[in-house]
Amino acid sequence: MNVDYHVHLEEGPYSLRWWSRTAEALLSFYQPTFDRHSREWMEELSGWMARRVNQGAYSQEWLDLYRLRAKQLGLREVGIVDHLYRFKEFKPYFEQHMHLQDDPLGHIQRIWLDQVCTDSIDHFVSFIQSQQAIWKADGINLRLGIEADYFVGGENVLAPMMEAYPWDHVIGSIHFADGWGFDNPDAQDRFEHTDLLSLYEQTFAVVERAIGSGLFDIVAHLDNLKVFGHRPPEEQLLPLYQRIARALQQHGVATEVNTGLYYRYPVKEMCPSYRFLQILHEHGVPITTSSDSHFPDHLGSYLVEARQLLRKAGYREIATFERRERRLVPLDDTE
Repeated sequence: MNVDYHVHLEEGPYSLRWWSRTAEALLSFYQPTFDRHSREWMEELSGWMARRVNQGAYSQEWLDLYRLRAKQLGLREVGIVDHLYRFKEFKPYFEQHMHLQDDPLGHIQRIWLDQVCTDSIDHFVSFIQSQQAIWKADGINLRLGIEADYFVGGENVLAPMMEAYPWDHVIGSIHFADGWGFDNPDAQDRFEHTDLLSLYEQTFAVVERAIGSGLFDIVAHLDNLKVFGHRPPEEQLLPLYQRIARALQQHGVATEVNTGLYYRYPVKEMCPSYRFLQILHEHGVPITTSSDSHFPDHLGSYLVEARQLLRKAGYREIATFERRERRLVPLDDTE
């Protein structure tokens, strides 16, 4: 079955790069009336962008672009899982666990958090629910999910949130190491002054805690610490891969093949690495496919290649979710 279970509608920060990337996405779907780069073309594009900014991401007009792309790709299920740090109700949770001290890293991360934490989780949930019947009429199951950053000690905040909303799937993820957002390009210089093996050991220990927390249906992009290409020799990481695979199998938690790092970040490799994927299969860990797209034209990106990797590693089934119940379905519709 062709599915994409890790899709975002918005993130920010609202930079000129965000404006340009959003305009690029709109131009992937809309045919301008005027010649590209003419004044009239720019006026038309500016009108589209003004409407996009004013409506926000939780508008049918924006989500319909994802639906159109899903139809083009033949996707059967799409899971929308905007980040928990998008929602003002959970800003104190991130303020508690992020490094926000009065130093260069703290200043960078305070600015980032203020820029991305702009919406309401109730708005998000009600909007996705309002659109599910429209997608269903096109033969696509629109799943309601959330991607929640896991911090050791944060279970008392996350657990009530899991129960408060009718999630189809809850994704746990780790984007921080001792409060440092390691996938923030503005803070990546810290890799240069860090013992990489020690960093991987510490971060994978947190991944293992997330798996064992009982909070998550999927733990995402298991080795995204490699985002900027900083990684010790992979042979040194194999014992960590084994530990994570055993934990996933023991606790009955799924993971994903996530293509986002492959097409959006310098490492140019999917999560997990192929060797990690083989170990996950050896342990019988259930897995799904995810593009980690943040714009509608990226929906489903490189999922054909992800499915090829799964077959090569030995997988013949993938995981799907509804109201937090996992179901395994054939990787290929012909099976």
